[in-house]
Amino acid sequence: MAHFAEIDTDGTVLTVIVVSNDDCAGGDFPDSEAAGQAFLSSLPGYEDKSFKQTSYSHSFRKQYAAIGGKYDSASDVFVQRQPYPSWTLDENHDWQPPVPKPEGWHNWDEEAQSWVAVTPG
Repeated sequence: MAHFAEIDTDGTVLTVIVVSNDDCAGGDFPDSEAAGQAFLSSLPGYEDKSFKQTSYSHSFRKQYAAIGGKYDSASDVFVQRQPYPSWTLDENHDWQPPVPKPEGWHNWDEEAQSWVAVTPG
């Protein structure tokens, strides 16, 4: 199976659709992308939509597309949604907290701008 992210005009991922390998040139990227896009465009209601293939195993385009995430066309990667307003995107397209995460189990507290230790289990 191949996975295709529907992208709006500003690069936001709207949905992810599974397409049979038979409908996308065997499913092997990058050859499968054009075939999958053509197949999806042939379906009623999908004629004017934009799709980019995404990898469930993260083998291309950095990571699997997530609804609400973005497709960065300049870098040809999918970027996850910003987890908190204070986090910034680094040069590797990963979100980074304003304070490095300490070792062990912690959750981010956006209001306090700090990590809070938690007990697993």
